Amino acid sequence: MQHLSEQEIIRRNKLTELQQLGIEPYPSELFDVSFYAQEILDNYHVELNNFQEVSLAGRLMSMRVKGKASFAELQDASGRIQLYINRDEICPGEDKELYNTVFKKLLDLGDFIGVTGRVFKTMVGETSVHVTGLTVLSKALRPLPVVKERTDEATGEKITYDAFTDPEQRYRQRYVDLVVNPHVREAFIKRTQLVQAMRNYLNDKGYLEVETPILQPLYGGAAARPFKTHHNTLDMTLYLRIANELYLKRLIVGGFDGVYEFSKDFRNEGMSRFHNPEFTQMELYVAYKDYYWMMDLVEEMVERVAMALHGKTEVQVGNNLINFQRPWKRYTMAESIEHFTGFNIEGKSEDELRAAAKDLKVGLDPSMGKAKIIDEIFGEHVEPKLIQPTFITDYPVEMSPLAKKHRSKPGLVERFEAICNGKEICNAFSELNDPIDQRARFEEQLELGKRGDTEAMVLDEDFLRALEYGMPPTAGLGIGIDRLSMIMTNSNSIQDVLFFPQMKPEYTKSENTPHPEQ
Repeated sequence: MQHLSEQEIIRRNKLTELQQLGIEPYPSELFDVSFYAQEILDNYHVELNNFQEVSLAGRLMSMRVKGKASFAELQDASGRIQLYINRDEICPGEDKELYNTVFKKLLDLGDFIGVTGRVFKTMVGETSVHVTGLTVLSKALRPLPVVKERTDEATGEKITYDAFTDPEQRYRQRYVDLVVNPHVREAFIKRTQLVQAMRNYLNDKGYLEVETPILQPLYGGAAARPFKTHHNTLDMTLYLRIANELYLKRLIVGGFDGVYEFSKDFRNEGMSRFHNPEFTQMELYVAYKDYYWMMDLVEEMVERVAMALHGKTEVQVGNNLINFQRPWKRYTMAESIEHFTGFNIEGKSEDELRAAAKDLKVGLDPSMGKAKIIDEIFGEHVEPKLIQPTFITDYPVEMSPLAKKHRSKPGLVERFEAICNGKEICNAFSELNDPIDQRARFEEQLELGKRGDTEAMVLDEDFLRALEYGMPPTAGLGIGIDRLSMIMTNSNSIQDVLFFPQMKPEYTKSENTPHPEQ
């Protein structure tokens, strides 16, 4: 049995009363909206006397009932606008029930209504809609959390309280968050604009947007733990993809010169303000290019994104003013570690690296090989200090099983990551297209897996077969849309740029509701 609060019971009773009056609280008919609130606020001019026939729809967000005439606020997708509602205007005949009973007694904050009328300015200069028609569009059975204000007697400052600010509530009930904190919509609008700016840039280059499988018989393309499932008809294990790299490379083998995908990827790992188990990447592969070329593309594309979202290359992120104007600073992996720690990793054995990590107070475990140790040192002492966009290049070969060996530096690969505001935002290679070398790298990964590395890659025979048919020299890129969105919207947490971030389940205390694991 659902437990109802006093307010919820009152609203359900009002719902019944509306129905008894012959008013359908959830009508099926179309309500024709002609204008949005912000459109009217931006463009109404008294001298033009425009907007004399308007229809709007949205939520009722405030009501000030005063006898025969009342004021209210309607909130639609664009913002809020004041309504002036006069009893005799919406009830021109003898029957005043629509105003006296429906509007004054049976409508609540949060209800959806549609209004028709004309626009005017009040005596205090507020653009408002003089309502001539009112329609109930949807009855809200739960009250919205309403922000209240009081004035501090000592300072005279306005203090808000009962606001919907608890992060867990906001992320769990995003639908409420968007209604009562409409400013949070801006981050999501900018995220969409970011994706569109990238898509426009890549389409202008002539690259093809494609789709590749999310359910995969083998997971690959990254070092990560997968989510595992089972297909009943085929009686086989499948994995949610951790990356789409290996499928996009198959398309390069097949003859496409440039392909990209905005992909949902899944990694069964820890959660933090920088990590969600489901996240979005854009991966791009272009034939006959290398990682130097790809660095130039990333600089240009991200600079374009900043301009599209902000009209300038500078973006405020917390206390940092980040400038995406080209060119960005570049370090090799070894140079960056030596610059920030004084330790030169070049030519060092695993034991020497372990000793250095201990001196630098970097935590390790026995399963870690040279690549993991270097990565841990970098993650602890270098990455957090890279605030302005910076390319880190030329990684040890053990760290990059899918990257081509460096053309002039033995033991390294042609790889870069872009770091910004202390976090990686993209990863790119001159792609390994030698099938013999690729097989050997996969086999090395299998050995790391045997040592207990749960993120080691698996050997993909079909991908190796594709490479054996021949893949041209190719540059590849993966760029994290969530991380880049955090930076471009000055968001402190990945949960702030995901409409519905992953959350622990909430359990009711009802005896009739079993725990999911029972």
